[in-house]
Amino acid sequence: MKIGIILGSIREGRKGKSVADWVMGIANERTDAEYELIDLAQFDLPLLNDSVVPGTRKGKYDNQNVQRWGDALAACDGFVLVSPEYNHSVPGGFKNAIDHLGPELHSKAAAIVSYGAEGGVRAVEHWRLILANFNMYVVRNQISLNLFTEFDDDGAAPNERRPGELNDLFDAVVKAAGKLSA
Repeated sequence: MKIGIILGSIREGRKGKSVADWVMGIANERTDAEYELIDLAQFDLPLLNDSVVPGTRKGKYDNQNVQRWGDALAACDGFVLVSPEYNHSVPGGFKNAIDHLGPELHSKAAAIVSYGAEGGVRAVEHWRLILANFNMYVVRNQISLNLFTEFDDDGAAPNERRPGELNDLFDAVVKAAGKLSA
């Protein structure tokens, strides 16, 4: 089983790299699945302006960057979204990336690790609605990190209870992904 950990910020100087590195550090200690970091910034996706509804493309896209993005997600059984909160919602670049796809996400499991001034909780609320469109099962467990109080400038890890919470999140998404892929 493969779980993609999607780093959803594409901004220069992004804090998400520290969050994703922390998530991957915990994931690398686990043996229940293969975990892969998928950095959205590496795909250089265009704005969605396709006249064809992406969900009807059956995983075949005209743009090679969109195809690489789709192939990366299609190879996963489930996901952990590492998402900032921008203006009380999801980041536009990450939403655009998800909007490019369809079958690569359909009926898969997901979990969300959010971060921001208020822990990114509003982004989580919006992601749950967005991912429901793909009939995805988003586990209840979530991690919501306050960047002002839980990460320092060197990217030091959050407080001592967070690794246990993250392992619980991984347990839930791996279990759900296993059931959905069976």
